[in-house]
Amino acid sequence: MPVNLTAPTSLLPIAGVRLATAASAMRYQGRDDLVLIEIDPAAEVAALFTQNKFRAAPVELAVAHLQTTTPRYLIINAGNANAGTGSAGMQAAQQTCLDVANQCGVDANQVLPFSTGVIGELLASDKIKVCLADLQQQLVADHWLQAAAAIMTTDIVAKAQSKQIILNGQAITITGMAKGSGMIAPNMATMLAYVATDLAIPKEVLKRLLAETVDQSFNAITVDSDTSTNDACVLIASGCAKLNYADLTSPQQLEFETVLCDLMQGLAQSIVRDGEGATKFVSVQVTSAIDTVLAKQVAMAVANSPLVKTALAASDANWGRILAAAGKVESERLDLAKASLTVNDVVIWKDGHIHPSYSEALGKAAFMKDEINLLIDLNDGVETATVWTCDLTHEYIRINAEYRT
Repeated sequence: MPVNLTAPTSLLPIAGVRLATAASAMRYQGRDDLVLIEIDPAAEVAALFTQNKFRAAPVELAVAHLQTTTPRYLIINAGNANAGTGSAGMQAAQQTCLDVANQCGVDANQVLPFSTGVIGELLASDKIKVCLADLQQQLVADHWLQAAAAIMTTDIVAKAQSKQIILNGQAITITGMAKGSGMIAPNMATMLAYVATDLAIPKEVLKRLLAETVDQSFNAITVDSDTSTNDACVLIASGCAKLNYADLTSPQQLEFETVLCDLMQGLAQSIVRDGEGATKFVSVQVTSAIDTVLAKQVAMAVANSPLVKTALAASDANWGRILAAAGKVESERLDLAKASLTVNDVVIWKDGHIHPSYSEALGKAAFMKDEINLLIDLNDGVETATVWTCDLTHEYIRINAEYRT
């Protein structure tokens, strides 16, 4: 079961963004697997996509469409990634965009397609087409909960959050949803995320905010070190609140950015908490590094280590695996002789040897917890980095061994 994660029960609508869901039966039976999102014409939209060199057709098409216009509609299907499907896959993605455009009265390049699911299977665009009329008719602002459930694949729990702050006496709302459970690693992973706010934000600022918050959230998680073919994160600023980011004071802008980042991190962490087969939620924090790049490299080396993750699954205080994983980072600037290792406030290693206060019993108690903080202090600078991961269990193997059966 997910680690201390429950499904959301209520979410705040965003003026200027409407959603609808439907069941195409493309892969799943008896559940919605399609989402249509309508975006106000005055809105600004920014998006980031997987850097995997084996990118799916919908990713390539969405990138191309974003370069020509601001999107009005997003169409998302779960269960079929339409990746590794060649020219036929691109044609299917293009046909879906054209079908949405014809149904909704916009140009095809104003539609962004998103797919998640099995790689190598051609998208059945005809199954999407027959749902479009109902989807358009059912569009409403208050449909985030249903949409969050519809985009799930191996997820156990739907992932979504809302936050609201008061700026210049006006309530500003941010709501977001994400999906992902396996094939999760930086550079956006089998992960889709959609976040919207009613604040008006200029496009270039929106792009910057997306890049900065993604770097601290979705690009700081890993379940299994595998980056997917279909990752995407979309940030929408509808502008319907009639308050512009540019009119805010610097402290107010910072307040908004902090809340946005908190929401992004919450969504990202929910993916790790729902990692396939996960029984532990793990924070890996590297402090006192010479720069942030090295700090993140060390954190990711530990978070992606199968030996570390299997030890965590067994609640085995095999702390040597943690430092060994950190030590595989190829950098002349890394000196672990200066480092210390603390696990859930238990100091294990410091000044080149086991700490005098450490005992196996203390280590076992720390590693038994379902939320674990691994702190590596490099004692070599002032920069820090934190990433989030989970353990690696037999259940992860079963889920992925049986994924297509």
